[in-house]
Amino acid sequence: MRTELYERAKKYPPEGGLLCTPQNRLALSSRSALERACIEGTILEAQAVRCVSDLSLEVELCDGIKGFIPREEVLYDPNPNAGPPRDIAILTRVGKPVCFKVLGFTPDGNALLSRREAQRECYEAYLYGLEPGDVIEAKVTHLEHFGAFCDIGCGYIALMTIDAISVSRISHPRDRLWCGMNILACVRSIDRETGRISISQRELLGTWLENAAKFQPGHTVAGIIRGVESYGVFIEITPNLAGLAEYTPDVEPGQSAAVYIKSINPARMKIKLVIVDVYNAPPGPPKKPQYVEGIAPGMHISYWRYSPPECEKVIETRFDP
Repeated sequence: MRTELYERAKKYPPEGGLLCTPQNRLALSSRSALERACIEGTILEAQAVRCVSDLSLEVELCDGIKGFIPREEVLYDPNPNAGPPRDIAILTRVGKPVCFKVLGFTPDGNALLSRREAQRECYEAYLYGLEPGDVIEAKVTHLEHFGAFCDIGCGYIALMTIDAISVSRISHPRDRLWCGMNILACVRSIDRETGRISISQRELLGTWLENAAKFQPGHTVAGIIRGVESYGVFIEITPNLAGLAEYTPDVEPGQSAAVYIKSINPARMKIKLVIVDVYNAPPGPPKKPQYVEGIAPGMHISYWRYSPPECEKVIETRFDP
């Protein structure tokens, strides 16, 4: 456990994590409290209620006091070659919590705010010190076919590519995640010149043996069809584990299936399945991930091997050099 990392992480949670805390509510309770937060450089949170014509964000504060985050103060990017924030990065904050520091007050009594300065502090005091293999908290903010964008602190975004979500292949990140979902992840890489950080989840979902231990030959269990090939049907029976059944016509990825476990072979990392029934499950969000027991923010993973020791095929992740 990296205790110092854990303590820093608690200070800089994904946006929304400070909103309902007693400290944040107190700081937003009056003009004098906001002035004190300005002097002390405290990071606060409130909801962005609108984006005005000059692309500044209006934030709801207290006692009739409005807060404004100018366009140039909406986003921090440590990349020296980065241009101004895209319009969409500003517009999509409306209706959501935003973190900020109070820079001062305008003559008409409104507050001048900076999300950029809050993110700068988060990056310099916390994110810059992360190492590959560190376990952190994250919040899913946006899904694309190639991966999930996640807030890893004060609205700072990291990418989790689709191959990092699970070992068992999926067609789209929505098979595992939904926007607003709080997850654990480990740092996959960090480029301190550009500030780009990538994260991964598959290392926290267990090895092949840990997942296979949940099942026995002769059992019939529920699964999800993830791939259909001429030589067989890949069926996921738990997020980091899939088996193969004989090819069956008229089945499609995304359908649910009842499958009979014919055999489990660790040496070949193979699970043979027999499809008993296929059906369309009612729509709904994916299940929350089941992380390996003991995994917690602040931990560090040096090396992870998914494949069994006796298996010739090696699936692994080396975090430390």
